[in-house]
Amino acid sequence: MARQPDPDLEERILNAARQLWKKGADKALTMRAVARAARTNTPAVYRRFRHRDDILRALLQRTRQEFFRLIEASSSVAEAGERYLDFALSHPHEYELYYLNEHELLFSAKPARGLTLNQILKQERPSVELMKGKLAAQLGGSPDDYTRLELALWALLHGTAMLLIAKTIQPPHAAEMRSACLKSVETLLREASRLPRRK
Repeated sequence: MARQPDPDLEERILNAARQLWKKGADKALTMRAVARAARTNTPAVYRRFRHRDDILRALLQRTRQEFFRLIEASSSVAEAGERYLDFALSHPHEYELYYLNEHELLFSAKPARGLTLNQILKQERPSVELMKGKLAAQLGGSPDDYTRLELALWALLHGTAMLLIAKTIQPPHAAEMRSACLKSVETLLREASRLPRRK
C-alpha cells in the first residue's frame, strides 16, 4: 500500500526549525536536526525543502507576515512603534533572522539600475509601505511624502531593538531606553506635523 502524504509535515518541519533557530541559530539548524525535531526523516525534509536556505526563507517569510499583521493592526504610528519593539524583544531570534538574513535570502539580486529609493522599498519591504501609509493617514498627504520620516523611525526603532536584544544597554536601563525611544518617536511625529511635507 502506498504511503499517504502527511499534510502537517511541512508545518512540523517549520515549527521544528524555528525552535532549533531559537536554541542555537545558524549552528543548530541542520537538515538532520530539523528532521529529528519534526519527528520525520531527512529525505522527507529534502522532499519539501531542497536546501537549508529554503527552510530559512520559509521561516523568514513567516516572521515577516507575523510582523506585518502586528503593525497593520496598530491604530497609530506611535502604537506601531510600541508593537515593533514588543515583537523584537519577545521574538529576538526571529527578529535577528529577519534583519540579519533577509537581504541575502530574499533580495540577493541587485535592484535594477535607475530605481528610486521609493521603488526599491516598495519591492523589498511591504512593512515600510504600510508605515508610510499610516504616516500619511495620521499626518496627511501621500505615503511617498514620508519616505525619510519612515526611515528615521525605522532606524530609531531597529537601533533600540538591537541594543536591547544584544544587552548593550544593561537590563536596569532597558525600560529607560525603551521609553526614550518611544518618546523620540512621538517627538519626530510632532515635528513632522508642523513641517511642510517633503519626500
